[in-house]
Amino acid sequence: MILLLNKDSLFSTFGVDSFQSLDLAINSMAPSMVDYYLSDLSSGMDDIYLNKRSIQNSISTGDFSIYLDYDEEVYLEIEETSNSLELETASLW
Repeated sequence: MILLLNKDSLFSTFGVDSFQSLDLAINSMAPSMVDYYLSDLSSGMDDIYLNKRSIQNSISTGDFSIYLDYDEEVYLEIEETSNSLELETASLW
């Protein structure tokens, strides 16, 4: 799932003013806090299309990837995993 983020909200959440500073801030934070902030920013947003050839810079952390395109738009990609269904076994009864 790929979402278009509000760049100002993203930067203010992490207390930075540029995409390069965002990378440093994310790498210095606990992964659980980064996941929490990114999950919170992505709530209530619709999935959109991103042409991956227009990506200028990217940051990856856990199940999240943040992309900056040449139009200075910021996108969040969330890797969807089906972890609970694969771990269950069928009943014998």
